[in-house]
Amino acid sequence: MITNASGLSFEELHVGDRWQSQTRTILQSDIQQFAHLTGDHDPLHLDEEFASRGPFGQTVAHGMLGMSILAGLSSTSPLVRTAALIDVQNWNFCKPIFPGDTVFALTEVVSLKAHGRRHGQVSWYRQLINQKGEKVQEGTLVTLVIRSTPLTTRPVRADAAHRVVDAHISADLLATDAQVSGS
Repeated sequence: MITNASGLSFEELHVGDRWQSQTRTILQSDIQQFAHLTGDHDPLHLDEEFASRGPFGQTVAHGMLGMSILAGLSSTSPLVRTAALIDVQNWNFCKPIFPGDTVFALTEVVSLKAHGRRHGQVSWYRQLINQKGEKVQEGTLVTLVIRSTPLTTRPVRADAAHRVVDAHISADLLATDAQVSGS
């Protein structure tokens, strides 16, 4: 369980809410450190001579470095009581990120759903924008966000798969209760 979490709770978020992060300049040293961290030493990212003959004419940042930077930038814009990242949907790498590019994240809440008593599920459409105003990456991240006050009862899930599971759990609990009462 997360304790001492600060930031917005699930109840404070609304579909359509938008934020813009601070900027971050991506340096060749960031790209080198990411290559070292991940083991992805593709010359497209690290070898200027090799990359100069490639499709972009110079080295480019790893796509996953851009996604990681977006995650970091958007983690404080807005600051939210996040419990977990649970899904990445429809992620697109629209344009390359070059050393020296300055980027920022745009975030919009696109859906809110109940998820248990203590959390809500939030879908965030996020974009990484460069200094030219070009979208370099976009997609939807889905997180669980802590509620300010847990619900007193567990919400009923609307999807068919969970209705079946919930029905079996309820039937099992009723059978157990009947056995205990009959003893």
